[in-house]
Amino acid sequence: MPPFGPLYATSPDAPEVPRGLPLVIAMTGFTDAGSAVAQSIDVLRDGVDNVPVATFSNDALLDYRARRPVISFDQDHLTDYVPPRLELALAHDVIGQPFLTLTGYEPDFAWDAFTHGVVELVTSLGVESVTWVHAIAMPVPHTRPIGTTVSGNRADLISAHSVWQPHTQVPATVGHLLEMRFVEQGINTSSFVMLVPHYLADAEFPAAAIAALESITLGSGIALPTEDLREENLGFLAKVDEQIAANDELATMLENLESRYDQYMAGSPLRSSSLGEFDLPSADELAAELERYLASRPAGDDDKHTGLS
Repeated sequence: MPPFGPLYATSPDAPEVPRGLPLVIAMTGFTDAGSAVAQSIDVLRDGVDNVPVATFSNDALLDYRARRPVISFDQDHLTDYVPPRLELALAHDVIGQPFLTLTGYEPDFAWDAFTHGVVELVTSLGVESVTWVHAIAMPVPHTRPIGTTVSGNRADLISAHSVWQPHTQVPATVGHLLEMRFVEQGINTSSFVMLVPHYLADAEFPAAAIAALESITLGSGIALPTEDLREENLGFLAKVDEQIAANDELATMLENLESRYDQYMAGSPLRSSSLGEFDLPSADELAAELERYLASRPAGDDDKHTGLS
């Protein structure tokens, strides 16, 4: 039991949850390149029908001073206090298939207690499989499909979809801990890491979310709506390509990224290296070039939504 009371509360009006459903996990946390997870949470909460089953305690899990909730000030009074939500919900995809979601923020505290509580819920509900997604920045070009690193105990998914399989140590997330505990319980578990172009990592990159949602489909079999994201992505890419086309140095950097990526994916000797070890321009170098380009543009040109300026 965590130090500040119960870890979660079940919803009194939640419908009965069928056994054998897939569980999809999307939690924002240490890194979310391209806002892949945040955008996926929007789809999982607002793009499909869902009803809360259990809500986790912010007082037990959230560092309020590090991630302050939003409150509205209306002239002379306060309104609309909106705390973050971390909840388990029963959802239905676009063709009516039921599934479970665990969405929201990554807990700041009580990881062991939280993990124990989630495994307890998953076991009691007879969850059939678990799929979770997150995203990291990599030196890859935006002109190629977003690749994934896959882990867990689904050998079929790992062999078919894991383009980068490093031997490395990384800062842990609570998702990693949940994955380990699910595998220990013998639950079919797959983790998909989106490999997002490092120069777009701070942007809200629709293609990263599309890749995450498609990975969820691969792991769970559920069908999620991506039409709005695909339309947004067309406009986003047009802005990025416009900026790069107007700057020779950026165009050269992109060509180098494309060449390295294509060699790696073609199974050349570079395939034995990790994608992250290539001698490529850094995100700071790309950002500096983009800033120089944007500074030369007439006032009023607004490219902020690309995240490149």
